Amino acid sequence: MKFKNWMAGLFAFVFIFIGSSAQAQFVDRKAMTLAEAKKAVAAGVEEAKKNGWSVVVVVVDDAGAVLSLERMDNAQRPSVEIAIGKAKTAALFRRPSGVLEEAIAKGRTALLSASGYVFMQGGVPIVINGETIGAVGVSGVQAFQDEQVAKAGVAVVGK
Repeated sequence: MKFKNWMAGLFAFVFIFIGSSAQAQFVDRKAMTLAEAKKAVAAGVEEAKKNGWSVVVVVVDDAGAVLSLERMDNAQRPSVEIAIGKAKTAALFRRPSGVLEEAIAKGRTALLSASGYVFMQGGVPIVINGETIGAVGVSGVQAFQDEQVAKAGVAVVGK
């Protein structure tokens, strides 16, 4: 009888101890808002207009989902998908898409096996307090100009 009581007590202790430590845990993190995404797109479009460029500017969240997109008048239609791909690539790889383009150019061709990404300059991650919360992607002009527009969009987030 004492053994049964002892085992029941042990079982209760283990159940309570394990049960209390098995509670759900959550991560607090920053998230890209629609308002910030629209602000970034507007800043990118303004940078492009200032230089006489017609581009597509897109902002994605940290999972690569589109939050805001603007295709300027006369921007090429394929630039929509390219800009989305650049932004998604920058967000998910957490680095500028141009860095990955450079890696491929230097012989890291295995990156090409990752389908669904665009390894071209013009995607820039949005990093707040060391955390990637999204990215801006731009397509429509030369690669370094796309990146210039994307950086203008990134610069206004959180300001």
